[in-house]
Amino acid sequence: MDLGYHGKRCLVTASTGGLGFAIARAMAAEGATVVLNGRSDASVDKAMARLQALIPAAVLEKAVGNTGDAAGCAATIAACPDVDVLIVNLGIYEAMDIYKAGDDRWMELIEVNVMSGVRLSRHYLPGMLARNAGRVVFMASESGINPAPEMPAYSATKTMQLSLSRNLAETTKGTNVTVNSVLPGPCRTEGVADLIAGLYPGVETAEAERRFVADNRPTSLIQRLSLPEEVADFVTFLASSRTAIVNGAALKIDGGLIRTVV
Repeated sequence: MDLGYHGKRCLVTASTGGLGFAIARAMAAEGATVVLNGRSDASVDKAMARLQALIPAAVLEKAVGNTGDAAGCAATIAACPDVDVLIVNLGIYEAMDIYKAGDDRWMELIEVNVMSGVRLSRHYLPGMLARNAGRVVFMASESGINPAPEMPAYSATKTMQLSLSRNLAETTKGTNVTVNSVLPGPCRTEGVADLIAGLYPGVETAEAERRFVADNRPTSLIQRLSLPEEVADFVTFLASSRTAIVNGAALKIDGGLIRTVV
């Protein structure tokens, strides 16, 4: 199936590693021009070299900037003024006690997880609407509708992301532009590995992952962490030309963790 990525420029925020890199790799394999984004020239150059080695024919560009703040968003936009596909992937998370975490911790997560999407969408979506073509995908989380007790601030920001995504989708009515969000479950990225290691110090990795799922996500039907490439393949399809009828949706790709029928 041709997903129609040839000739399309795709910006994936925070794509020097983890889920962002997996999405960039999947889109590059489909023939997209992929814009890698990260905080430093060194990290982006390293990711570009790694991706080029995996896919020699990949067409890659870079946009250096920490999209978790206003200055970084401005730098990213300056390096990449226009895109056909925007994947809002940057996000941070941490375990915290809801009664002990200060305002600064909450505000940092809101700034990074929510305002990055606000700032980038505010710039890129009008161009998509003017061309009557484009895709925006927010990398939300099942925690947005199934709040994680160990990550209250993160869960709240993911709920905000779902609302933002739907509100932006309302502005695309009657066009060929779509805005959607996806809700992965826990994914085996470097960041999640660090989180689990912190929750289960001294426990072997596979056993720590098993305990994390059993203790914190017991309703999961797959009873494991998802893999970055599994999530990336879904996102690549969702952001393709084949999904014009999917708009304003919050799509669960959580391994059956959320017990709802809609």
